[in-house]
Amino acid sequence: MPENTPKTKDDLFTFLDGLGIAHQTVDHAPVFTVAESVALRDEIPGGHTKNLFIKDKKDRYFLLTVEENAEVDLKQVHTIIGGSGRVSFGRAEKLMEYLGVIPGAVTAFGAINDTAGNVTFVLDADLMAEEVVNCHPLANDATTSIASGDLVRFMEATGHKPLVLKVTS
Repeated sequence: MPENTPKTKDDLFTFLDGLGIAHQTVDHAPVFTVAESVALRDEIPGGHTKNLFIKDKKDRYFLLTVEENAEVDLKQVHTIIGGSGRVSFGRAEKLMEYLGVIPGAVTAFGAINDTAGNVTFVLDADLMAEEVVNCHPLANDATTSIASGDLVRFMEATGHKPLVLKVTS
């Protein structure tokens, strides 16, 4: 597989299996927003995520993964995550280039595609207090459940040291 070809759900599951990380996936119709995914709550327990792909004034990229209903103050979050100046949303082209996903499928599992370490991953402390965290498995037509501690293990295995910080209001 060429280096620039994004990994697939199956690649992700093989990687998780290789790490001995338990995971469970529920397939569903594609969802592009948190609002569209609310119908899945009864079927999938645990903390559900919202992901913000942002960049600072020095073009450093961050992925904030927070609980789906949490609010993030984009005017202040740079002071918490170590960004330079206020942040703005990253462009879809960079999202695909760095994390191998499209808008609507943004996920912490995108770390598997960030082999060059272009993105700093920030996991909200409130979300990480959940026993189970739910993320898209590189596509928005499924949801994968994983233990919160195993999400950190996964990230570390991809060469990332995620920051676990309180970034929500």
